[in-house]
Amino acid sequence: MSAQKRTAVSAEKRLRELGIELPQTPPPVANYVNAVRSGNLLFLSGKGPSTVDGLRPAGKLGREFNLEQGYKFARSTGLALLAVMRAELGSLDRVKRVVKLLGMVNAVPEFTDQPKVINGCSDLMVEVFGERGRHARSAVGMGSLPNGIPVEIEAVIEVEPAPGKKRAAKRRR
Repeated sequence: MSAQKRTAVSAEKRLRELGIELPQTPPPVANYVNAVRSGNLLFLSGKGPSTVDGLRPAGKLGREFNLEQGYKFARSTGLALLAVMRAELGSLDRVKRVVKLLGMVNAVPEFTDQPKVINGCSDLMVEVFGERGRHARSAVGMGSLPNGIPVEIEAVIEVEPAPGKKRAAKRRR
């Protein structure tokens, strides 16, 4: 057993410890799927925030929303991404590593704090997965996003093989 595997914290246990309940898996809003698996990588489609603090978010950072609200929207979006991961994998404990996030922020041209907004999602991934949640990332500003949402985030996740698959792979060698 690798040192990383021995020290890995259960993501499902961390969710319970943090008192986090995941939302329903959000359905795609067009002709696409929530995730596609290729080998040991799971590519998650972009997701946006749910209602946060009673706000159904539509608008731009730097106009309708401030940095603190943007951070909460990105965290909410991270919860949606976690819900998709669990739905696709059966358990968040099968996540080996959060590889990459692409965070898009619907903002006025003068808004330059996109990285601070997307930290809402990045911080959540580290809270849930520990070191396995640290990832490469891009945080960019957009002139608009679907339905006026303030944040959209997509992810690439490395996954553990399904139970029983490791042994089968070793036997084939």
